[in-house]
Amino acid sequence: MALFIQQSLACAASLLLALSCGARVEDPRPSDGSQPGAAASAEAPLLSAAEPVVLSPEDQTEDALNTTRRADESGRAPGAGLPQLTPSEHMRRAAIYQANRAFEEARTHWRTLIERYPSDGNVPAAHFGIGRTLFQERRYEEALPLFQRLGETYATTPAGRDGFYYVAATLLRLNRPGEAAARYAEYTERFPKGERIENAHLNIIDSLREAGRFDEALPWIERTRASFRGTASDVAALFARLRLDVARGDWASALRTSDELGRMSLPRAANTTAAEVAYLRAFSLEMSGQKEQASRAYQGIGDGVGSYYGWMANMRLQKLGGEAKAAAEAREARVAADVRRAAGNYPATFREPVLRAAKQHKLDPRLVLSIMRQESGFNPRAKSPAGARGLLQMTPDQAAKYAPAVKLTRVSEDDLYRPEVNIALASAYLSELFRMFPNLPEAVAASYNGGEDNVARWVVRATHKDPGIFTSEVGFNESKDYVNKVMANYRAYKILYTDDLKPRK
Repeated sequence: MALFIQQSLACAASLLLALSCGARVEDPRPSDGSQPGAAASAEAPLLSAAEPVVLSPEDQTEDALNTTRRADESGRAPGAGLPQLTPSEHMRRAAIYQANRAFEEARTHWRTLIERYPSDGNVPAAHFGIGRTLFQERRYEEALPLFQRLGETYATTPAGRDGFYYVAATLLRLNRPGEAAARYAEYTERFPKGERIENAHLNIIDSLREAGRFDEALPWIERTRASFRGTASDVAALFARLRLDVARGDWASALRTSDELGRMSLPRAANTTAAEVAYLRAFSLEMSGQKEQASRAYQGIGDGVGSYYGWMANMRLQKLGGEAKAAAEAREARVAADVRRAAGNYPATFREPVLRAAKQHKLDPRLVLSIMRQESGFNPRAKSPAGARGLLQMTPDQAAKYAPAVKLTRVSEDDLYRPEVNIALASAYLSELFRMFPNLPEAVAASYNGGEDNVARWVVRATHKDPGIFTSEVGFNESKDYVNKVMANYRAYKILYTDDLKPRK
């Protein structure tokens, strides 16, 4: 669902010691951890390393959540805390709570485990779980010292290294990008074979950009490419160079970089596509005054029902005017015909509650449907591994936040499966996002999936007002895919329906 936590969909089943789900696609290779001699001298003795908790699909259901709550309650002695459980059972129950976004209940199990079994191998992961859930709730000031202590105390464990790394991720959310870059750099020095080593290199580049230290970012691009030659990180670093060139308006370098990228294979982990690179190249041609070449380049980007950058290319062609505008209109007509043939894939489901909520919050109901289609496929009983529920995949913590805006005193987890409640709450959230990012539905969609704190940084990095340039800066594969799909939905809904959801003639 909404929020950066929806990144958890890619990794929620492998809890805690799974990768960031808030940074980039991570290095899947195993690691022996820290550099020789880098272990903290204060490392706490542990009995043995613990295996990560892996939840089955059944463990992530409402039934599992309710069963776990009943077990906790029935096992308590009068006036006492949690029942006496094994460390692994504390971890399992905490995982079930976290998967359902019952964060405080999860933290209660982790804290109890730490208190009762201070030498157990699950202790570092329990500390990380506490910090991670605070991070998920955006309680960054509280999470930061926990990650710092975890990294200092358990540096030879995966959870300890995760904690060390998460200090940088937290500093970024606290708008301290220079300090984040330094921390990522320290990670590369202390843990040259660490689980997140490639991500650390790539995040240094973007953190330095966000700190306005562009000249320092350039050597890290070359260093990353040299360190991971022939890998997805090599391509991702070169793509970072292209985005940096575009942001700085160095069009000659942008053209060279885009040409080099155009000759390379673009793996998914590089977080870009051929269409995106082609769009940045065409934009660079346009901005450098090469209008004819730009027109040809935009027209070379394939267009279709699901092509976001084809649509953006048409927008640029419209602005170029003349023959370019005529080419854009012909392309749009072909797409409109294809959309009409597939009209059954874009129903105006739940029309009345959508219109009611959209009117109240001054939203385009077609965008609400576009997000609903992507979030749940119009299934009001949908639930994600990240604990989001209903048509627009709202979470319990979001429900508590936006309930007053829709005049609800209390919203239960079950209420989120009610279409009128879910639509009302999500519309209140979308309205807030549009206040933050006016006239940029791409940023609203990215926020709904990847969190508005991340999007605020990506908007600044983009520099240019063009929506396609913003989308190129979206830092998570899942969120960028989500933006592309939601905007493709939105294009189709605008072709098929008026702004009051009546079918166009």
